[in-house]
Amino acid sequence: MSTPLIVHIVHRFDFGGLENGLVNLVNLMPVAAARHVIVALTDVTEIRQRINRGDVRILALGKKPGKDLGSYVRLFRLLRTLKPDIVHTRNFGTLDCQFVAWLAGVRHRIHGEHGWDIYDPEGRLPKFRLVRRVLSPLIETFVALSAELESWLIHDVGIPVRKVRRICNGVDIERFAARMRALRDVDRCVVGSVTRFSEIKDPLNTIRAFVELHRAHPGAVHLLMVGHGPLKAEAMSALRQSELEGAACLPGSVVDVAPYLERMDVFVLGSRREGISNTVLEAMAAGLPVVATRVGGNVELVEDGVTGFLVAPQSPSAIASAVARYLADPALARQHGAAGRKRVEEEFSISAMIARYTELYDASLRR
Repeated sequence: MSTPLIVHIVHRFDFGGLENGLVNLVNLMPVAAARHVIVALTDVTEIRQRINRGDVRILALGKKPGKDLGSYVRLFRLLRTLKPDIVHTRNFGTLDCQFVAWLAGVRHRIHGEHGWDIYDPEGRLPKFRLVRRVLSPLIETFVALSAELESWLIHDVGIPVRKVRRICNGVDIERFAARMRALRDVDRCVVGSVTRFSEIKDPLNTIRAFVELHRAHPGAVHLLMVGHGPLKAEAMSALRQSELEGAACLPGSVVDVAPYLERMDVFVLGSRREGISNTVLEAMAAGLPVVATRVGGNVELVEDGVTGFLVAPQSPSAIASAVARYLADPALARQHGAAGRKRVEEEFSISAMIARYTELYDASLRR
């Protein structure tokens, strides 16, 4: 029997938590377990450099904004040519590709829910739920990345329990182990974040918290914020207006975040909504205390008062207050960072994630 082929469909193959999880899955799944093709409906960015398997094809369909029927025709023809054993779509933006996969004769179809987007930040829009229900007969398994998403799919969307499976993200612990260092007593604390500069990630929440911190502790804090997106210019403008450009570094998207995490003392994620955040897991693996908003999967990752602090969303003052606790007590920062590293080692290893996806694909092929 030949090695099964899995086609992974994403809206855009760019830097982000969803894509980071896909990169880890493709790179670390045993070669004998599956072959992989990554298809981006729109385009592909430098994140393709993180794929270290030479046998993985990465394709872009060039879908235009709005209803670009031609892109679905191209997808149909591609699937007919590739003849994959499994098509795995991710998030609402690719859900309609399940219908194309069915038309193309793909026998096994899986859909992953990694989190909501800004058009439906609470997962409440009836039309989006209806689309999921209408297409659900074509989908063998819905993968939920968090307990909240799992419950939502079953109780709010109406997907049968037998079709829903929860698989949390995992982190490649060894990738950060060599760089992990004990947090130190310093005169200046580096407040860091790795995020997408989009509305649902609310990067301005972190920027405003940094401004508050700097006013309360002049010269004691520095900002290192990795990522890119439509709100990047607005974030830079807010720093300029506060005359804090010199105290902040916003390098954009990077292929390897580990060296940047090494430079941080406290990790902040100020999102409005989250699934299971890869960046939070990576920060914990790097031994950083985490201040995150009390939303979605953050509640499953960060143990409030043990590995970091959970705060209300859209509250810069709450973030600033939590970080200030670490400024006042560096020993607490070291304690929370060590506890976070231990939690990742015990509960969120990449090997466990790979095993669960391998089992999922094997079970699908046996049907």
